[in-house]
Amino acid sequence: MIQFRHNETCMGTVFQYFGRTELTDEELNKAIALSVAELHEADEIFSRYKPDSPISRLARGETELQRLPEIVEYIWDECERWEKVTDGWFRSIDDANTFDPSGLVKAWATENAALKLVEFGITDFAINAGGDIRMSKNISPGITRKIGISKPISIANEEAGAIAVLDLNDTEYFAVATSGSGERGEHIWVPKRRTQGILQVTVVAKDIITADVFATAAFAAGDQAGALLGKHEDELQAMVIDLDGNVFSTKGFAALVSPV
Repeated sequence: MIQFRHNETCMGTVFQYFGRTELTDEELNKAIALSVAELHEADEIFSRYKPDSPISRLARGETELQRLPEIVEYIWDECERWEKVTDGWFRSIDDANTFDPSGLVKAWATENAALKLVEFGITDFAINAGGDIRMSKNISPGITRKIGISKPISIANEEAGAIAVLDLNDTEYFAVATSGSGERGEHIWVPKRRTQGILQVTVVAKDIITADVFATAAFAAGDQAGALLGKHEDELQAMVIDLDGNVFSTKGFAALVSPV
């Protein structure tokens, strides 16, 4: 059994791989290459920053959804489904009436990248997708299942660090996602009326897509995040930090916080 690490820059962030495997170096390199290819393929199709991507051409009115790769329509349908699940707080059609699935695509691509590793028999690993964590179901217990939650400030700030550490050992949760304004400012579109925003929300779920979508939706919901998240406590736990620095959480979240 050997340990492995790999960093891959994609989608404007860094995807960090780490894990253990009995594969040979050649087999491992092939597995990682095909795994990161899933990330780059998603970026080529869905990036709004690449002028020749199908999504960019769709935004400019140069093509139609039916003429794009089938996966685009699948993601469109998934975004609509998640919009209903989140009571409209997750939305892929922005105020310019443009399709922007970025709130879903990174998590979806991360899941595909993880499944590619599993195809090669790698079952003990985690992927840190720009701060959002996807762990394998058979990841080694112990420190690898303890996840730090950053303070709602930039990592460049001298006071940056962890506000809490989650211990997901012996739980059904294998994914953690955080949305906030500390690192990237106000980057999430708010599709409905709310009273005020929040600083940060962290969602713990069984899978990375659920965690990331609800983190995005809850941040958009602002002071209504508690009501949204409370409706889904059977599938996730969450912590919200409001604009005054007050911390609120779902009923089961405190049990996940490590004393160390």
